[in-house]
Amino acid sequence: MYKYLFGRLIGALGVIWGVATLSFVMVYLMPGDAARMYAGPRAPESTVQRIRVQWGLDQPLSIQYVRYLGRALQGDLGHSTRDNRAVLQAVTERLPATVQLALAGFCVELLFGIPLGILAALRPGSIIDQLATVIALIGISLPQFAVGLVALYVFGFLIPIFPLGGYGTPIHLVLPAIVLGIGGVAFYSRVLRNSMLEVMGEDYVRTARSKGLRSRTVLVRHVLRNAMMPVVTLAGLDLATLLGGVVVVEAVFGWPGIGLQAWTAIRNQDTPMIMGTVLFASIAVVLLNLSVDFLYTAIDPRIRLTK
Repeated sequence: MYKYLFGRLIGALGVIWGVATLSFVMVYLMPGDAARMYAGPRAPESTVQRIRVQWGLDQPLSIQYVRYLGRALQGDLGHSTRDNRAVLQAVTERLPATVQLALAGFCVELLFGIPLGILAALRPGSIIDQLATVIALIGISLPQFAVGLVALYVFGFLIPIFPLGGYGTPIHLVLPAIVLGIGGVAFYSRVLRNSMLEVMGEDYVRTARSKGLRSRTVLVRHVLRNAMMPVVTLAGLDLATLLGGVVVVEAVFGWPGIGLQAWTAIRNQDTPMIMGTVLFASIAVVLLNLSVDFLYTAIDPRIRLTK
């Protein structure tokens, strides 16, 4: 187990380094000039050049890259070129809002997606299964920004049940969480349905039924426990993505999270903030992916963490 854990940690560090390198190269190859953006279109060239020197943008790309990695290893992700704040501080300040929205949307996905998938698997080909398929197709096909705008117009303007924006109370969280979770409900219901149908055809399930076990016991102990494995894998990656910042939903609802911060940084060509947000998202994905591996052993004791 320790060898496996050590190998996974080395691999995780390699993934984080690769993401940091790729984001650095892509951001600094983008068209435009961050110094000019900060100084303003009417600023003299001498001022822009002074800003470039101050930020180290006059140095070769390789030197900038080495300095960036050195600072990142020390926990210094640089300063925002938009408001001259430490990137790490700005990300951690927006983190609670993103965590709140991510967990709420994740709960919506699981609370509605799992029961819908179970009902569809227990009655394959029935009206419930067909209705679940239609709901899944609609949920996957609809873009989040369109659903969010329609939801704001209907439930915030025409029928003013929820506020049009804002943050800080549970009522502000309901509508963004529902919009965020619609696609996940459809996805998890389809994945769990297909996984359950595959498990229910296994020999050990037929053996359990032939022994006279109750249908509920067979469903909980044998079918669901094994059918949940793909769901657990997808849930870990899904939650990591949500924690990395839900750009579309946060932008539509004005939610003050990491996603809205990243979108603002992209519009203002705030390169340190962009790279800091991407790096944080990659760390979240890696850590939750490692957590999913250990969760496997709790769901199925037959699985052992070996290399």
